[in-house]
Amino acid sequence: MTPASAVAEAREASSTTPADIERRVDLFRRRHDLIQAQVGRVIVGNQEVISGIITCLLTRGHVLLEGIPGLGKTKIVQTLSEAMHLKFNRIQFTPDLMPGDIVGTNVVRETDTGAKVLDFQPGPIFCHLMLADEVNRATPKSQSALLEAMQEKSVSVGNTTYKLEEPFFVMATQNPIELEGTYPLPEAQMDRFLMKLRIGYPTEDELREIVVRTTAVEEPVAEPVVHRHEVLEMRETVLSVPVARPVHDYAIRLTMGSHPGSPYAPPLTNRYVKFGASPRGTQALVLSGKVRALLAGRLHVAADDVQASVKPTLRHRLLLNFEGEADKVDTDDILDEIIERVPRPDA
Repeated sequence: MTPASAVAEAREASSTTPADIERRVDLFRRRHDLIQAQVGRVIVGNQEVISGIITCLLTRGHVLLEGIPGLGKTKIVQTLSEAMHLKFNRIQFTPDLMPGDIVGTNVVRETDTGAKVLDFQPGPIFCHLMLADEVNRATPKSQSALLEAMQEKSVSVGNTTYKLEEPFFVMATQNPIELEGTYPLPEAQMDRFLMKLRIGYPTEDELREIVVRTTAVEEPVAEPVVHRHEVLEMRETVLSVPVARPVHDYAIRLTMGSHPGSPYAPPLTNRYVKFGASPRGTQALVLSGKVRALLAGRLHVAADDVQASVKPTLRHRLLLNFEGEADKVDTDDILDEIIERVPRPDA
């Protein structure tokens, strides 16, 4: 940063009044509520899952959604794109899917003069919201095609790198790994998802409402309530939320609680975990806490905000050892013990 730009940034920060800050927080909450209300017109139940998906989108992250087929995973992200007026593409992952089917490829084209040139044909990844449907049905070679796009927000084809337009958000769905015809996601790719959310069966009342909505002449649809520039503004608001040092330290302790042998590791971690969460896990805890704070009308992150984000942000970052796999340990049980035993900043 140059001295001139630093001075300009300092002036801008000093000109922000408490009223301006309050207005931004209120605007964020109203836009979030509008989005969630429109999604709720189409999707029955799963409010916690929907809130987690919106949180990932607003923190520049990506989400992995796990559940058996037919529970509305595809419909959720499609409805979200309609409510936000964003370009949506869906890729059905299958064993024969190739990386070029995702990012695009160069094709030979003949010009009017008869010359032959290479012309890039963008793949379906060039959108705002991309649904990687049943991502664990594709081979690791095709799964890895998402890595650069998710991390760098760009794709490389040949010698050329193409930037993806913001906001770029990937929601990948996967079947439970015990179903046939699936390939486990590699740890490097799992770590690139800010959250892993689990979607379960609907209740009796929710199932009744689903049947009523989907067997009538017209199904409910979501109306666009925010646009691309407003989504980008919401992202900036999230990043501007301050976090106190004790809350930062709490997020660090929670992450270290997943590392076997660390001072904060509980017995279940030391017994069943081979590798714990990476620094991305700490980042995910803090970013998710910022969104929760804004939705509560606060411009500071509390310990409760971070604690409530532990399971969705860390459950997929714990790699179990052989004993943990053999005993079929659920990482959520380990995280429950970490939450219970790691000291809070207000303790």
